[in-house]
Amino acid sequence: MEFEVTASRKRPQSLVELSGQDFVVATLKNSIENNRIAHAYLFSGPRGVGKTSSARILARSLNCERGASITPCGVCSNCKEIARGNSMDVIEIDGASNTGVNDIREIKDEVLFGPGSSRYKIYIIDEVHMLSNSAFNALLKTIEEPPPYIIFIFATTEIHKVPATIRSRCQQFNFRLVEVSEIKRLLAAVCDEIAVKFDEDALFWIAREATGSVRDAYTLFDQIVSFSDGHITLDKIREKLGLIGMDQLNNLITLLVEEKTEESMDLLDTILSGGVSVEQFIIDLAEYLRNVLFIFHGVKKESLLGYTADRFSSIVFELLNSRQIEWALEEVIKLFRDIRYSLNPRFELELLVSRLSSIRYHIDPKALLEELGRMKDQLENSSSVHIHPPQDEAKKKIKTA
Repeated sequence: MEFEVTASRKRPQSLVELSGQDFVVATLKNSIENNRIAHAYLFSGPRGVGKTSSARILARSLNCERGASITPCGVCSNCKEIARGNSMDVIEIDGASNTGVNDIREIKDEVLFGPGSSRYKIYIIDEVHMLSNSAFNALLKTIEEPPPYIIFIFATTEIHKVPATIRSRCQQFNFRLVEVSEIKRLLAAVCDEIAVKFDEDALFWIAREATGSVRDAYTLFDQIVSFSDGHITLDKIREKLGLIGMDQLNNLITLLVEEKTEESMDLLDTILSGGVSVEQFIIDLAEYLRNVLFIFHGVKKESLLGYTADRFSSIVFELLNSRQIEWALEEVIKLFRDIRYSLNPRFELELLVSRLSSIRYHIDPKALLEELGRMKDQLENSSSVHIHPPQDEAKKKIKTA
């Protein structure tokens, strides 16, 4: 059977299959069941969270031959045509490639004709923020007073670029990033379907790398499955994708805390010689320090850290404080911002590692001021006790004589 990418194969086919968007699902479900269908919808949110899928699901739910329902049958001709993208009554338009006013004028002419075999004639305009100002203006009147059989569904990743005059004429739905735990659950379900074994920490890593986008998670998952030989592990991911292992990061941080600069430099050279890029090293180091900072503040949620708290080097928590970790993380992030302008990125990274080897002696300015204030108070308290100088004692003896 021909291979189909997971992002396409697992695209939700009904509202109940849409993950991580409870508000959207509940609102559209009630609208369909109560026959309160708006003439224009605006779906906004990050990439890969289900905006276009929701638009297609809504079109199928409204035009299903068995009647409007949150669970379209998927077998009638209307449902099949919409799923294949060749329905005459559901027109998908790419806003990025149809930006001109002439494209919108064509739509204005088409809406005068009713649907062919469906209940509604639905226009889905993806990336609507790419339309020109004149195109938006040409669309205003049509959106405000469309024929009763016309529904517009707009999708955008940049809601701030959509004019307020358009937003005010639409029902707006803000799609959110999907939680790491939910993405991990979806990936685990896919692994069970295709009979691929997995380690929990490996799926956590994929889910966190997706940064809330289900589509990104599925795309990365397909790549990892291709080289995992039927068993997804974090070690394989790090080896094949050129990432730094947890043990290497623990060893490096331990050497830095113990002020072993020479050994730290040798380990850095070993890591970079193994194929890890300077940029990836900085990213992984920043993530490690960020997780350590979370643990310092009592945050030990595995879905945030990607590991259990006991996987991190214990010497860091024994010899350092949170302000020193904050300083180190700030330096690493600063290097990542500046490295694009560097004469030699590796030199910059080696300089940073050399500086971090003295992290134990870094004093936060706020802590330094607090210590100076404490010492000042001690001096003032000690000076309040009056001590007679030797001259006063001599004067007393002369007067007595």
